[in-house]
Amino acid sequence: MTPARSARRLLVSTLLATAAAQAGSEPAPDAKEEKKPKAKGWDFCEWIQDDPGVLYEDEDSWFLNKVEIGGRFHYQAAYLGGKDINGRHFHDTYDEYRRARIESKWELARFFTAEVNVNLVDDRRFRDSYPYELDWGYDTFDTLTLELDLDKALDLDWLDKLELTYGKMKLKVGEENHQSSREILTIERSAISDRIGGDASRPTGGVLAIGKDDFDLTLGVFSGEDDADVLGSWNDGLFYYASLAWEPEDEWRFVFDQVVNDQHHRDMALGFAWVSSLSGVYEEDDWGILVNGVYGDNGGDQEGNANPRRQGDFWGGVVMPWYWILEDKLQFVCAYQYQRAQEEEGIRLDSRYIRARHDDPLIDVENGRGDRSRTLYAGLNYYICDNNAKIMGGISRTNLDTRKGEVSAWSYLIAFRTYF
Repeated sequence: MTPARSARRLLVSTLLATAAAQAGSEPAPDAKEEKKPKAKGWDFCEWIQDDPGVLYEDEDSWFLNKVEIGGRFHYQAAYLGGKDINGRHFHDTYDEYRRARIESKWELARFFTAEVNVNLVDDRRFRDSYPYELDWGYDTFDTLTLELDLDKALDLDWLDKLELTYGKMKLKVGEENHQSSREILTIERSAISDRIGGDASRPTGGVLAIGKDDFDLTLGVFSGEDDADVLGSWNDGLFYYASLAWEPEDEWRFVFDQVVNDQHHRDMALGFAWVSSLSGVYEEDDWGILVNGVYGDNGGDQEGNANPRRQGDFWGGVVMPWYWILEDKLQFVCAYQYQRAQEEEGIRLDSRYIRARHDDPLIDVENGRGDRSRTLYAGLNYYICDNNAKIMGGISRTNLDTRKGEVSAWSYLIAFRTYF
């Protein structure tokens, strides 16, 4: 054998051996390869629901324990068609930046919590009085409070909650007002709920909240001043507030609210002398219902109500069932509201949108005042990320009996709401 032939055989043998070795180290063609986990992308819902506004947290600090910011943005649009007191037809469209708010919460010295919420939009384009403007920037303080957790500070074992709060805050009368605007099931609260919340929806006051087992009791004293830019003074009368909530089971909730005006002052913050509200809520996994009854007195000259047509008693109620078509995603809501008054102008519709400014200047709806109103609402809520981001749509039919005739209207509404 020649040297050249021997070299060729050696090269071929080496190549064959290398190929065999490589083939032995590789898996069979049908063997399953180990899958590498895919990189997880950014999830908007997970982000917005995971307290993205927490800027600082230190439970052991002697002064600053937590700083959290938040925001709320609500936009809605509506189309209305109806008849005024003279039978004149109206057709109007509206769009509104309903809420734009920056919110902050500060936990201080382990026992104090300061809450500062600022409204950043004043949309008056639909209003029935000048100016018809849309203004962005600082508008008003929505909430400005300082809370002391007495239960934690005093280490009270016999109470579940004992909190003292002072400042500018929401007056929670009626079940719809106990719910945040982030969580209400209808695009707008009912007119009677809007009414009993007081003419000044954010009065200045002091509140003591006590909780034990299934009961929560809240007692408060508020200033009658209704036009304060920040905190109201205590020179314009007082009104008193009490609320008792009972939750005997997870499915049930009952609330009794009472507001009474100090009869010795011309209190303008409430717009009525007193009101009582009793509500009940039942909620199962896929359905629930809210029932709220209201009775009150509009008051007279003592309470700043000089018009006799707007005095006397008023009463009404709301029934609101809901059903989950798709669990936690698509919800059907229906609501019926009824208002009645002793006098000709003893009740009033809410400002959105029948008593708003109409394209036809001859339209007369008696400023939404009358002695009886009925509203039926049906809507769908689609939850993109729970209440943190949702789309709401609704249709309502409203009839109002006034001293000059009947007002009737269909309202078609759509809204987008988000917060963090």
